[in-house]
Amino acid sequence: MITFDKIVNKLLKKWWKVIFKDDIFEIIDPEKKPEYMTLVNKTIYLLKSKNVIKTIRNGVYIIPDRFDEKLNEIDLIEKYYFAFVKKYIAENVGSEYFISGKKSLEIHLKNFSIPEKIIIVNRKINKKVMIWNYQIIFKTISAWKVNLFQKLSKLTKSVAIESTTFKISALELALVETALISDSMEGIDIELLSKAIKKYGKFFQTEHFYIIGELKYGMAFNRLKEISKHIDTKLYEIFLDIIKKNGGLFIGEGLRKVI
Repeated sequence: MITFDKIVNKLLKKWWKVIFKDDIFEIIDPEKKPEYMTLVNKTIYLLKSKNVIKTIRNGVYIIPDRFDEKLNEIDLIEKYYFAFVKKYIAENVGSEYFISGKKSLEIHLKNFSIPEKIIIVNRKINKKVMIWNYQIIFKTISAWKVNLFQKLSKLTKSVAIESTTFKISALELALVETALISDSMEGIDIELLSKAIKKYGKFFQTEHFYIIGELKYGMAFNRLKEISKHIDTKLYEIFLDIIKKNGGLFIGEGLRKVI
């Protein structure tokens, strides 16, 4: 049976800062046999008492450094927020995911602030994980009863956030996603969309917009058409063309229910 000191050494050698109870269970017994659960619980109690780990929520811990000793639970969550997100992604969907929507667009704009909710598009699950008041929303996307993950995952890129690599929507997909109403209480962030169009108008890969336009984003393109009309006329014409080619034209309707 593995000793307590060896368990500590194995934990401290792990590259991630966030661990689950199952990670400790696996160190004690890779087969996770039920008869070892009492030992797992006792080990966790000892690890906490010796400050090797700190509890964030039931079954979720961080491996603190010396600067974490005086931090409360909320401070720790915010310090290690992206490590938490990566850990939950790995545990739930592995590598088949991408960060979607508003947070993805903010990342393109070099805004790495902690969002109240972050949307993780994936192939197979719909669920919500709460870490204090922060939501990690796992979401599948379908159109015409067809899962769109395979198509959308081709419109992604990898970025490093605090030394952790994430997959996020490509700039064009992030823009379109942000123009969707995902929460009726929030509406559309026109300021963010306008900022992105002004900054990246000359750098968008327009072929990506045409690919996305063949899916189910008609109203999003209509809103982008209205927003871009007085910012970037070339982009406005592209959005208008995409709407026409995909069976809809709602002139002046694009900003309905945006706030």
